[in-house]
Amino acid sequence: MKVMVIVKATEKSENGGMPSEDLLNEMGKVTEELVSAGIMLDGDGLRPSSKGTRVDFSPDGPPTVTDGPFAETKELVAGYWVWQVKDRDEAIEWARRIPNTDNEHGVVEIREFVTAEDFDLSPDQERKIDELRN
Repeated sequence: MKVMVIVKATEKSENGGMPSEDLLNEMGKVTEELVSAGIMLDGDGLRPSSKGTRVDFSPDGPPTVTDGPFAETKELVAGYWVWQVKDRDEAIEWARRIPNTDNEHGVVEIREFVTAEDFDLSPDQERKIDELRN
């Protein structure tokens, strides 16, 4: 099962603050373990929402573009991992190993990817999706 582990933003990350060297070192160790175990497929940090833009789609008109920063820090994303795990329990087990060396309140959210099997696709549609991915 493929999951995205979403690292929620904090006031510090939204203000452009970087993790401490200790936290970066600890995260590096966990990342190495994830890679060695064949779990980690991708991952990265994101710049604060002040560097971002939203495109809001409405049924009543054209899309609206809004530059950041955005309110509600707890709803923003500061980074992510993409993991291939056998099940939800394994994802939780790995997520519990994420360090919190900076001793700040932090949240990660684990979300399963939607797959082609979740839809009633024709063989032609499945083939087209495979072509687009490669």
